[in-house]
Amino acid sequence: MRLDLPRDLPLRRAPEEQRTDAPLEPSPVELRREALAARAADRRPMPQAPQNRSRHPERESNSEKRTIPMDRPVDQRPRRQTIAPQTIGLSLRGEERKLLAEVGRFRVVATRDLAQTIYDNRHPRMERDLAFLRERGLIHVDTVNARRDGRGGRVERIEVVTLTKGGQSLARVTSDLPRDQKLYAGLVKPREVEHDSQIYRAYLKEAERIGHKGGTNLRVQLDFELKSQIQKAIHAERKANPERDIHDIKEQVAQQFDLPFVDGGIQIPDARIEYERPHDPDRDVDQGPRTGHEDIEVLTAAYRPGHLRSKAQAGFHVYASASDRATLTAKIEGDHHLMQRILEL
Repeated sequence: MRLDLPRDLPLRRAPEEQRTDAPLEPSPVELRREALAARAADRRPMPQAPQNRSRHPERESNSEKRTIPMDRPVDQRPRRQTIAPQTIGLSLRGEERKLLAEVGRFRVVATRDLAQTIYDNRHPRMERDLAFLRERGLIHVDTVNARRDGRGGRVERIEVVTLTKGGQSLARVTSDLPRDQKLYAGLVKPREVEHDSQIYRAYLKEAERIGHKGGTNLRVQLDFELKSQIQKAIHAERKANPERDIHDIKEQVAQQFDLPFVDGGIQIPDARIEYERPHDPDRDVDQGPRTGHEDIEVLTAAYRPGHLRSKAQAGFHVYASASDRATLTAKIEGDHHLMQRILEL
């Protein structure tokens, strides 16, 4: 440590003959040393460079400590917020909770379908709810162009809704969906938004058919979830039996998931609807309700004839819009019987 000594102090000791027996006053250097020693004894903190207080919470003064929300346990470290802070304790109306749940189940839903199914075509009320949820950072509202597929005329614009990560988390705690119902956030394939948004419309028609049969407690599995489960099953079987033929493994997995195995491949629908069937005293004695499922596929004019035939032969409940049906009919002129199985959206 460098000490700056005053210029008017002698740099050398006084001659021996000039000293007296009287005690000398301590020099500035000695006073400085005594002060340093006193500080060390009192353990007074010396001035230091600023440090990250989050690593040393015990050093923060009471006035600088952050207030921990009551809904978060105090023994957990603060984590990154997945829901916007202004949504903590937010109260949603029934229509808003339903909107988040439906969009989360199907990843992307057109606003025209939400207006019809949730708001009974009360568009102004829906617009207010969309604006409210968007301001809270819970949803995204985007407008995309419909496919052209060689068709002329005016380009159709489709407004769709997706959840944010915060909206996905909030939908999980506010909806009354089954606990194993998977929810999605964001878009995966922007170029297929129009097709994916039609899955919800096909589901509504199929859910009505299931309801007429007495089915309840519907759960939806999109192709994302089904593909993940199938890939895991194939990988597990190959790991257990490395020498086994992959064709046989896929066929076994197809049977395991009750899916058709066509032309050496597992046919996966756009969505699977699982439900509970009503109790039948003649068939289910003391066994309670049984589960069932229906697989749905949405066809578009972009489908190739071979792909179309595979989907139709798979036994799925196939849907297509009126405009797409007209284009598909021209593509499969020799298979008119297939068009009879395609339901209109």
